[in-house]
Amino acid sequence: MSDDRGQSTVELVALLPLLLAVVLAATQLLVAGAAAEFADHAAEAAAVAVLEGHDPEAAARAAVPGWSRSRLDVSVHGRKVRVAVQPAALVPPLAGALVAHAEARAGT
Repeated sequence: MSDDRGQSTVELVALLPLLLAVVLAATQLLVAGAAAEFADHAAEAAAVAVLEGHDPEAAARAAVPGWSRSRLDVSVHGRKVRVAVQPAALVPPLAGALVAHAEARAGT
């Protein structure tokens, strides 16, 4: 019989970096999904502001939570509003690739 004591501990320690990478990537994807939802909300709020004659950028920023306000880019061209939200960078190489874009029109 061979002595296998401690083998599972060694295997667990060896897998911890992989497990951490998977958890970070999954969390980054969840944050990117939230950024997409925030972009949609901000674009709709900005379009309503255009219709009502208010500041669309201020309305877009008011429609999202605090952490995403500094990551928000709003552009207005006539009645078309475009919003981009960059998600928080848990995994920096992924965050730049997961920028969420949304567009809304203020009427026809």
